[in-house]
Amino acid sequence: MRRFLFLFVLLAGLVAAGTVPASAASIRQVTGFGSNPGALQMYEYKPDGLAAGRPVVVALHGCTQNATGYGQGSGWVELAQRAGFTLVLPQQQQVNNISQCFNWFQSADVTRGQGEVESIAQMVRWAVADSGADSRRVYVTGLSAGGGMTAALLATYPDLFAGGAVVAGLPYGCATSVIDAYSCMYPGKDLTPSQWAAKVRAASTYQGPWPTVSIWQGTADYTVAPANQRELVDQWTAVHGTSTTPSTTDTVSGYPHATYRDASGRTAVETYSITGMGHGQPIDPDVQCGRSGAYLLDVNLCTAARMTSTWGL
Repeated sequence: MRRFLFLFVLLAGLVAAGTVPASAASIRQVTGFGSNPGALQMYEYKPDGLAAGRPVVVALHGCTQNATGYGQGSGWVELAQRAGFTLVLPQQQQVNNISQCFNWFQSADVTRGQGEVESIAQMVRWAVADSGADSRRVYVTGLSAGGGMTAALLATYPDLFAGGAVVAGLPYGCATSVIDAYSCMYPGKDLTPSQWAAKVRAASTYQGPWPTVSIWQGTADYTVAPANQRELVDQWTAVHGTSTTPSTTDTVSGYPHATYRDASGRTAVETYSITGMGHGQPIDPDVQCGRSGAYLLDVNLCTAARMTSTWGL
């Protein structure tokens, strides 16, 4: 009954807004989207009959995952269909990383105009042009290595993204090599907010306004230490010029949630601490979205659904 009511209300709202596509589309590979210096693959889910001026979401898989599995398991595909937006699903290749991790720790892949971040930026530009999307409503999110790459994209291409959601990820500039990456992941690195923010500001010539950042972390994650959530908060609150003390605290589905508001009262940074959750993506197959699987964890809260609402998709 709880699931039925949720879907009924959601569908009613989408029908009223005229954004429910007439039929289901499918995930397809896109080639020829650019010079692709990072040698990534591009997959896309675009609902049939999608109107122009709709948003774009980029969703980045974690290590050992692929674009299709993550897009479906995380719930992003079903939400793109329900709400009506273009979903870009970059995919890593084993030739670049044997574990199919995005190389968030390699300088050549996280420098503006180069490597993997430039490949993903090209995917965004292609998707915006192809679907007639609203270039002011482009968002990026990712899990684990995809979360680390999300932070890298927000730092290197803040002009492309209105906001991002980092799930079990790491601060931008935390590592510059594979060996360094492991110490970043666990136990994590402790820098001052100004030191973290300097890494973001050095990544481009952009002056703002900066993308909003939502940071999701399991408290029992022994792959990416929960300390990384605190360091991400330090990094992005300093970039936004806000306090590292939360403006508000509450709970969402029973989990601690905090917001950090800027001078205008806008939530610039927020955190979700998923109590007792290990390494993975929060999903809620029974009510909100997602399919359980490896690193896709049913905790009765779905990141994709929450961000769809927060970003007004």
